[in-house]
Amino acid sequence: MRKKSDFLRFIIKCILIPATAMLIIYMVNKPYKKIDAQKYLDIAKFDMLGREYWEIHIANLGSSHGAYDFVYDDIMAKGFTCFNFGNTSQSYNYDYAILKEFGQYMENSSVLFIPVSYFSFNNEVTNAEEQEAMSLRYYHFLSPENIPDYNPYVDIITNKLPILSAGKDILKLFPNINPTLIAYAADDGINVEEFAQRAQERYSRHFDNKDEYFLPERIEELYAIIEYCHEHQITPVLITTPFSKYYTDLVSKDFLDKFKKTVTTIAADTQTNYYDYSNDSRFRENLEYFSDSDHLNATGAAYFMNILWNEIEELKLFQ
Repeated sequence: MRKKSDFLRFIIKCILIPATAMLIIYMVNKPYKKIDAQKYLDIAKFDMLGREYWEIHIANLGSSHGAYDFVYDDIMAKGFTCFNFGNTSQSYNYDYAILKEFGQYMENSSVLFIPVSYFSFNNEVTNAEEQEAMSLRYYHFLSPENIPDYNPYVDIITNKLPILSAGKDILKLFPNINPTLIAYAADDGINVEEFAQRAQERYSRHFDNKDEYFLPERIEELYAIIEYCHEHQITPVLITTPFSKYYTDLVSKDFLDKFKKTVTTIAADTQTNYYDYSNDSRFRENLEYFSDSDHLNATGAAYFMNILWNEIEELKLFQ
């Protein structure tokens, strides 16, 4: 009789312990989902496609050089619909995935800027952990069939149970023990020495510890993006955005020669125009236009877009 009772208690424990754990996970997951959503505010713009943005005339893809350097306020004030598809550390495979998902909102004869940065044919991310964290955001706005290397488990923990991948972010549920992050405002004026140091850090991120700067798959993905544009009556434009001299002067001539050869070959093969502003004298030494060595600030981005409006042949259609 006692053995039967012990067995019954064992069965009850086997049921109650997992059930209790699942209940705790469910209760903690609900408030954490609100915290987790704060990490993805930069992709909220994609929710507006098909609602506030359709029949887009001018847009861009790209990593941070696309996300930060293309600001369309002045062009949109002229009555055109523009959209920035760029995201930080976004590689061409994700550019292509986004285009397949949302290219339907591009007008016939629209213009799509495709940034070509020095790290575009490799990856801007520096390790597997960063790559995994970056890839999660695409599960929030892309269809499974368009997500590179789609994983159903990742989909579940990203959209349904983010608490399972919270890591140290779980401390945000307990504000009294959450480490405080303090943001310091930049000093007035430009500290050239500090600017140069940060340029070295940016260069190291893009060039150090990489065996190959020109991965064949990245080149093929760029070809695929351009082919998609041609098939859907979108005009692709290859472009390298402005960099400061503190960044470009660190890059070797051998790399620049191979980079230019790679881009011009792709441009020639696809009959696509390429515009190179990486060493443009209007930006190169004018640090007031930069937020760091290779990203424009709001003033610089507005100035850059004004230059594009007046200089890019493909935009003449809208003038």
